[in-house]
Amino acid sequence: NAVPRHLAALDRALVTATGKGLALEAAPIRFGSWIGGDRDGNPNVTPQVTARAVMLARWMAADLYRQEVEELLGELSIRRGSVELHARVGEVAEPYRVLLKRVVARLRGMRDRMQRLLDADANYVADPADYSDAEDLAEPLRLCYRSLLETGGATVAQGRLLDLLRRIPSFGLSLVRLDLRQEADRHTDVMDAITRRAGLGSYQSWDESARQAFLLSELQGDAAVTRGALAELEPLNGATPAPTHEPFDDAVRDVIDSLRVAATLPRDALGAYVISMAARPSDVLAVELLQRAVGMPDPLRVVPLFETANYLRGADACIGALLDIPWYAARTRGHVEVMVGYSDSAKDAGRLAAAWELYTAQERLVAVCTAHGVRLTLFHGRGGSVGRGGGPTHLAIQSQPPGSVDGTIRVTEQGEMVDAQFGLPQIADRTLEVYTTATLEATLTPHAGVSDAWRARMQRMADTSRAAYRKVVYETPEFLEYFRLATPELELGRMRIGSRPARRRAGGGVASLRAIPWVFAWTQTRLMLPAWLGIGEAVAEATAEGHRDELQAMYREWPFFRSTMDLIEMVLAKASPEISAYYDARLVPSALRPIGDALRVNLQRTIEATLQVTGHSRLLEENPVLRRSIDVRNPYVDPINLVQAEVLSRLRADDDDPALLDAFLVTVNGVAAGMRNTG
Repeated sequence: NAVPRHLAALDRALVTATGKGLALEAAPIRFGSWIGGDRDGNPNVTPQVTARAVMLARWMAADLYRQEVEELLGELSIRRGSVELHARVGEVAEPYRVLLKRVVARLRGMRDRMQRLLDADANYVADPADYSDAEDLAEPLRLCYRSLLETGGATVAQGRLLDLLRRIPSFGLSLVRLDLRQEADRHTDVMDAITRRAGLGSYQSWDESARQAFLLSELQGDAAVTRGALAELEPLNGATPAPTHEPFDDAVRDVIDSLRVAATLPRDALGAYVISMAARPSDVLAVELLQRAVGMPDPLRVVPLFETANYLRGADACIGALLDIPWYAARTRGHVEVMVGYSDSAKDAGRLAAAWELYTAQERLVAVCTAHGVRLTLFHGRGGSVGRGGGPTHLAIQSQPPGSVDGTIRVTEQGEMVDAQFGLPQIADRTLEVYTTATLEATLTPHAGVSDAWRARMQRMADTSRAAYRKVVYETPEFLEYFRLATPELELGRMRIGSRPARRRAGGGVASLRAIPWVFAWTQTRLMLPAWLGIGEAVAEATAEGHRDELQAMYREWPFFRSTMDLIEMVLAKASPEISAYYDARLVPSALRPIGDALRVNLQRTIEATLQVTGHSRLLEENPVLRRSIDVRNPYVDPINLVQAEVLSRLRADDDDPALLDAFLVTVNGVAAGMRNTG
């Protein structure tokens, strides 16, 4: 409901500023999702789940459109129509109602058919009676709109009918376009199984040039070898051919079956295929090939996701190498999409170093795409927490490198932030306005680049911060044990509150832990460590070298640095060393408590260093509303923390008590609600 209101406001602003309004078919904002499509480490997202997610979305879209058109039926009891309209429906008394009843009937039929498929747990099959795409639905409604304008009904046309027409380009026939997502190594495993079956050896053992040579030969030769290797797979419908080879293992079959199911789904219901932990051109080419090998008629755009610091550093080289390949350059049609990950990069290098890695990686990606003459859309994988790239939307977009927001941007809204940003109509209106305003400002009035001296200072601080962060998290032998005892990390893995398993693989340390539980666990104990660790050392070093005035100038004049420090200041204001110390006292053996003591001393030093940079006398001095909000919430969150520490102590003595598990989950929700932006 917020979208037509937002687009109407944007239309009025455009008319005022330019004399030209928003076209009916324009969709400045579109929505996507990967709920049911993100199978990166989640065994519960099966091919059948993906198909059901699409059918449920189309069921809901058909029903919402049906309701709107039925409301129009009540409004358009008008006898006079245009020649074009009467040519469509005949010389009837109520031409609009006659045409719209046909639309309602098709929408109702489409909804009911989706319901039958879902009830029968059947595969999706297209039906000619359904609307084929959004344009198919919009066409009769546009005819009504033109007729009203021609016959003096402009006021009626620009009411509910115009709102409906503006929804269709944004939402399509599925409300959201579903992105698929899988880890790069899973595609490598599939290609290895294929080349072994084809008698070509082990794909995994080949170097990058050999992989690219094979993939391109298949892509340019219509994938004969790959299709042949997949020929004996069980078809989605029909008899199973007798196998002549050893079958693929379940992990390989899952990737292939996911693509085969996607090939049967409506193309306008699907968005991109995102490759997490992408690192090299062959990661992209492998997915391009697999889509064609399973017979996908219109392959999805393939979006590499560069996540860790090392992969971000190589992102521009990877994209540049792809664009140097004539087949790939032609495939892009002049437009490339790249996703950058905030979560794993911060877990790998710390918040400050990760922020700088992301900034410079985007600069290099813009440069390489400009050099190749292609447009770039950056897809920002932000979480709700500051440790995962979260924070105020306008500030985040404005602080991106010049040229990186060139009229187009994709951003994730995750977890509880979906409700916080879109849960109420008025808030949704405001969120859409913020996104549009920030994107327009960043495109039309980009901020100037920064001096080499500031870049060098930022690089030095990032290096110092990263070293300090990794010294604690990855190089302190006792840290992992302390983390698991001082926070509810292990217990969170037992709760049904995440979108996927807490770890990419069983066992392992912080490296194998996903970024969400890493940040979430520290948020629960109020130490907020992932968002600030390493920053105090970086600022202290620069200050000791006599660069305090330079840091303060960077804060005043450089949007990137200001936004970074403002977000850190916000997190520090939410931290509570007293609560963290209480968890240690209840849960951590005395031999490990010095680690927590040292971290809380570091926290205080970081607060002091941050205030030196911002010039504030206290945290959030320039944001009294947020300061007041935190001060009001804390007296309610503090006792929940105390209860949680006690429940954890008892739960670790009796981990099978369902009452304790329930009590723990209640405290998790309570702390998360009080702390905000935790996801």
